[in-house]
Amino acid sequence: MKSGKKRLALVGVILLGVGAAAALAFTAFRQNMLYFFSPTQVSAGEAPIGHTFRLGGLVETGSLKRHADGLTVDFAITDTAHRVPVTYSGVLPDLFREGQGTVALGKLGPDGRFAADEVLAKHDENYMPPEVADALKTAGAGPAAVTGRTGRLP
Repeated sequence: MKSGKKRLALVGVILLGVGAAAALAFTAFRQNMLYFFSPTQVSAGEAPIGHTFRLGGLVETGSLKRHADGLTVDFAITDTAHRVPVTYSGVLPDLFREGQGTVALGKLGPDGRFAADEVLAKHDENYMPPEVADALKTAGAGPAAVTGRTGRLP
């Protein structure tokens, strides 16, 4: 084989390898991307059924129900305009309580119930995740619902 053809073959193999690596990286990136939805967006049908995403809002007052097994809980996440029922089995964070901001990671079932794999509560009395605060403001929640400051930690 002449040196020009060898060089062309080498460039082709390198381009093929770079393309394959880029395709694998893009696929991994898409699989690990988690979207955030508010209860209003879930009610509007914008959230994917059966795919993992984050749901955020306030834990609806009066919605927390514990099952007899001690680990499973049912509650609702609301943005004051709409509510989404949530089921979670596991240990809840210490700061988790009704009326507080929360973000749950899980999947929406065809029945409209969100099955959470992980539940996160705001970490102190002055902080609310920016996504939750934005969702509450978009839903028209009053100042009493959006307590504390929003944004990143100083």
